[in-house]
Amino acid sequence: MRAKSIFIKIFKYIRPLYICYAIVLILFMIAVSNIGNSSVDKQQESLESAIRRDMVHCYCVEGFYPPSLEYISEHYGLTYNEDLFFVDYQPIASNIMPDVVVLRKEG
Repeated sequence: MRAKSIFIKIFKYIRPLYICYAIVLILFMIAVSNIGNSSVDKQQESLESAIRRDMVHCYCVEGFYPPSLEYISEHYGLTYNEDLFFVDYQPIASNIMPDVVVLRKEG
């Protein structure tokens, strides 16, 4: 009987430690998730910047804006993760900068 009461006393002190460890683990997981989201946001900004830079470079060198996103990839080396981002590239005219929208794919 005495061993059982000692075990109960010890368990009363250990239980708060388990709760603290669980809270720390949950906070760690949330922090890692936020870091991942921040990284993807930076990648999206970088992709938008790279596309615009390549469009302007093409216009300066060749005298027209690229007719398609594939043209930029072939002639200017643009690469990106197509599983992560969707790029809507809408050319208007050869002397007007195309509309470009970069969206993150969910899932």
